[in-house]
Amino acid sequence: MRIDVLTLFPEMFSGPMSASLLGKAIANAILDIHYTNPREFTEDVHQKVDDTPYGGGPGMVMKCDALFAAVESLREVNSLSRVVLMSPRGRPLTQALVKEWSQTEDMVLICGRYEGFDERISQGLVTDEVSIGDYVLSGGELAAMVIIDALSRMLPGVIGDFESVTTDSFYDGILGAPQYTRPAEFRGMEVPEVLLSGNHALIERYRRKEALRVTRERRPELLEHCRAEDAALLNEIDQEEH
Repeated sequence: MRIDVLTLFPEMFSGPMSASLLGKAIANAILDIHYTNPREFTEDVHQKVDDTPYGGGPGMVMKCDALFAAVESLREVNSLSRVVLMSPRGRPLTQALVKEWSQTEDMVLICGRYEGFDERISQGLVTDEVSIGDYVLSGGELAAMVIIDALSRMLPGVIGDFESVTTDSFYDGILGAPQYTRPAEFRGMEVPEVLLSGNHALIERYRRKEALRVTRERRPELLEHCRAEDAALLNEIDQEEH
């Protein structure tokens, strides 16, 4: 998968993109990441990519001319079928969206700075606007790194055992079940006996039930993604808690 990142600060990516599984994915050519600086497509001596907003107001706004030129310069190497703008007003990034995007061969991620973007970038250049949360960052670079990392986990060959991905929180819409490892007892806290039983059917049922329990406690709105067969487990949880 090829990802082209438009950023004024490509040096921000050097550490995260070279470490751990993400670094291995890039080294093994599973992920192909390229960086384009919009300043290279400006026509003034100062390489100015921002200007004051029409109508007045605080801050500076990223201009559309350099960004359009930067994206269009990628036509020979990127299909430009998915051009994503990091934006606090974008739709929330979800695991379902990550799964969908991981099926594409390439994409462009646009990282903003300053007070925002000229609206014509949204109208005439991008296909998607996405937000990683209800807060504001200094720029889109960190959000782009989050997206790249999430996408990498969906690509064959990045995670050694892909089954570990399918048990992640949100993979099938709800939170993941609690996990335990050695020792079996620590400071009076014991691993649930069912996990030591060796009975895989019971273990699978327990994990699904506990995933539903923690989802109902912490993110109840996610229960809309439940399977039909989860109704019996949710009923058991109700009886245990009342």
